[in-house]
Amino acid sequence: MKNTALVVIDLQNDITKNYKEIIEQVNEAIDRAMQKGLHIVYIQHNNLSDGTRTFKPGTHGAELVPEMKVVSSNIFTKSKSNA
Repeated sequence: MKNTALVVIDLQNDITKNYKEIIEQVNEAIDRAMQKGLHIVYIQHNNLSDGTRTFKPGTHGAELVPEMKVVSSNIFTKSKSNA
């Protein structure tokens, strides 16, 4: 499993108004991945469009949700809507 990773995509304050319904399962998946020695990668979306109101870099809305376990420094940003 050397080249296997858990990738958590766009679990940010602006995108997931109902994330509290799934955050426990996400954290359990993170725990299982850690136990298996997998890489854990987090992807954040930054909206770079003029006049954007969501995912604006440096805002609370662009931050990863606070209840999520962040267990690695493998946090990457993207500016396109697809991972």
